[in-house]
Amino acid sequence: MSKTSKSTKVNLILIAAGFVLTAYLVATQINNGSNENSEKAENQQVEKIEIPAKIAGRTEQMITHIGYTVSYNSDWKTPNWVAYELTKEEVEGIVPRYNAFLPDPEVSYENSATTYDYSNSGWDRGHMAPAADMKWSEQAMKESFFLSNICPQNSNLNRGIWNDLEEQVRKLAQQKGKIYVVCGPIISKQPKTIGTNKVAIPDAFFKVLLQNTNDNWYAIAFLFANKSGRKLLSTYAMSVEDLQIITDIDFFPALPDDIEQKAESEVDFTKWNITNEQPPKTQSKAQKNKM
Repeated sequence: MSKTSKSTKVNLILIAAGFVLTAYLVATQINNGSNENSEKAENQQVEKIEIPAKIAGRTEQMITHIGYTVSYNSDWKTPNWVAYELTKEEVEGIVPRYNAFLPDPEVSYENSATTYDYSNSGWDRGHMAPAADMKWSEQAMKESFFLSNICPQNSNLNRGIWNDLEEQVRKLAQQKGKIYVVCGPIISKQPKTIGTNKVAIPDAFFKVLLQNTNDNWYAIAFLFANKSGRKLLSTYAMSVEDLQIITDIDFFPALPDDIEQKAESEVDFTKWNITNEQPPKTQSKAQKNKM
């Protein structure tokens, strides 16, 4: 074989090796990028673990505010649900209460309630994500007063046992470091309404809590009729699984199926450090401020 032929053969081998190496590097980069995207997607899912699944057959406008996410129902002029993560650091915020109810700028005028709908109605403007959970940010505090986060609520419930549970959730966030919360109204197919915008009056309210302790997930649900009354908090507790049947809402779909099923089927009050005492009849300053 001539020197020219040998040289040509060597060059061809080097070129082929170069193609193989390039293909390997490209494949590795793509695979790494895919893994990174997968990790990002997994982290994003975990960060939004409190978000329920889309509700079949119900009007939903998804709105994300700095402190909470709301599934808004323009037929009801109330939320379907409100979900948020509450941390120890957020509970310890010092932003003062805002006290100015406003339409949500993300909701069109014709689909929104107004403060006039609630005037002289006999119903409180009841927060779903409470203002006291938003003391960590002025923006979060102001957005908690958007009417997309508000429902007509019995005053005794709003300032009584509902408020008691809100305070307990803040204590839990301080103890556990982080709590996931989903809450909202339960509204009949033909609800009574208030105001010219026909804001639906809920029959009841729910609140669902989720925590992770030592890599174990625990969930619990509470259901309150939208009327006066005050009993031990444990009497309002139920499994998330049972609440899902009542609300037609799939809570915590981001959890792996086996973990979700276990957490949602149990009602273990001892995992929650919730004070289960008969509350005092006198109202605190915080309860008097709720309206």
